[in-house]
Amino acid sequence: MRNKAEPRNTIGVGDRTLGPDPALVGVLNVTPNSFSDGGDFLDPEKAASRATSMLDEGAQIIDVGGESTRPGSDPVPPEEEVRRVVPVIRAILAERPSAVISIDTYRAATAGAALEAGARIVNDVTALRADPSMIELVANTHCPVVLMHMLGEPKTMQRGPRYDDVVREVRDFLLRRTEHAVAAGIEPENVILDPGIGFGKTAEHNLLLLRRLEVLVALGFPVLIGTSRKRFIGGITGVEEAKDRVFGTVAANVIAYERGATLFRVHDVRANREALAVAQAVRSGAR
Repeated sequence: MRNKAEPRNTIGVGDRTLGPDPALVGVLNVTPNSFSDGGDFLDPEKAASRATSMLDEGAQIIDVGGESTRPGSDPVPPEEEVRRVVPVIRAILAERPSAVISIDTYRAATAGAALEAGARIVNDVTALRADPSMIELVANTHCPVVLMHMLGEPKTMQRGPRYDDVVREVRDFLLRRTEHAVAAGIEPENVILDPGIGFGKTAEHNLLLLRRLEVLVALGFPVLIGTSRKRFIGGITGVEEAKDRVFGTVAANVIAYERGATLFRVHDVRANREALAVAQAVRSGAR
């Protein structure tokens, strides 16, 4: 898509630039049924406290989501999603006015309400496919957008996902969605790609995508990785409780960083920040 001699691993958000250093995206689920922290942060004050803690630990972005996309989950009414996320965004910004917040949604109405409340990035797990109005909203507001690959939908995505070549198919999908987004008026510098680890993929698919991540990085856009606490990590390590899958998550993220990823969506900010700081120092030869 872009000139390989000019790879881009930075993203501009307002007056600041994230990357090329590893940028941590703190997960803040304001849902009753997310896979590892469902119900923990439904109260806006508690959610804001969690967000400030993640910012203090080194998160550069807080990703707020009001609908679970765990395997088998059902969608919630749009008005309920808005009711969950908007007070949380306002509460975070009341505590930390300079915080960079992304809204994890595939609905334009929710994204619009969140952006109006102060969010600055849209994270769409459907890569702008679910809601025809979303692409126009992102183009008109000139905000960064995460385009993620997902096979099917959350309700059914883990029912025997199959690919002939998962890396090639995910790459081709993300390239097509990027071209569509740019043709609709979204600036190329606002595009972030996410291979969708765990979204319609077996453990083997996830590992192949991480192993060959440079294929996606070569498209020339910042790559976001979301491995945090996911089931395939538990399958490898034998850790059944999602909240205890910290070490496996850290290992996956360090490997992804070595292969060119820039942004890392995590629940456990401090552990990942420290590990990525060491990986970065080894790569650069400097503290």
